[in-house]
Amino acid sequence: MPQFSSKRRVRHAAADMFDLVADVEKYPQFVPLCTSMKVRSRTQKGDTDVIVAAMTAAYKVISQTFTSRVTLDKANLKILVEYLDGPFSRLQNRWTFKPTGDATCEVEFFIDYEFKSRTLAMLMGAMFDTAFRKFAVAFEQRADAVYGKNAV
Repeated sequence: MPQFSSKRRVRHAAADMFDLVADVEKYPQFVPLCTSMKVRSRTQKGDTDVIVAAMTAAYKVISQTFTSRVTLDKANLKILVEYLDGPFSRLQNRWTFKPTGDATCEVEFFIDYEFKSRTLAMLMGAMFDTAFRKFAVAFEQRADAVYGKNAV
């Protein structure tokens, strides 16, 4: 059962990093393997926003689309992604943003997944593992491009 987690201290405010990760429509511009992201619905549930989105991940000739519910809890600087439909038997990931200063924070990323198909797991598994290891760096580089590099 593949899972991956990372914890990185970045030179951007926690709220800015939250906003960057919450802006799912922009993922095809910088997230590894993400070729398309379509928001199906957006609702507010108390203090949180809930997005249902379909993401297409592709590598060479293999392309898979999956749908997730993304719960954006800005007050607590947490994002929870829950799998709804697609090629996985299980997928969940979490983002947590902890302020460490005015312009710095610690970003925690965790993902736990399993493909339904053994064949797909063999074909895509290594690419997904590599992509997940690059996620934190991709988001940090995106933050540098959007917010500028902070010299903290």
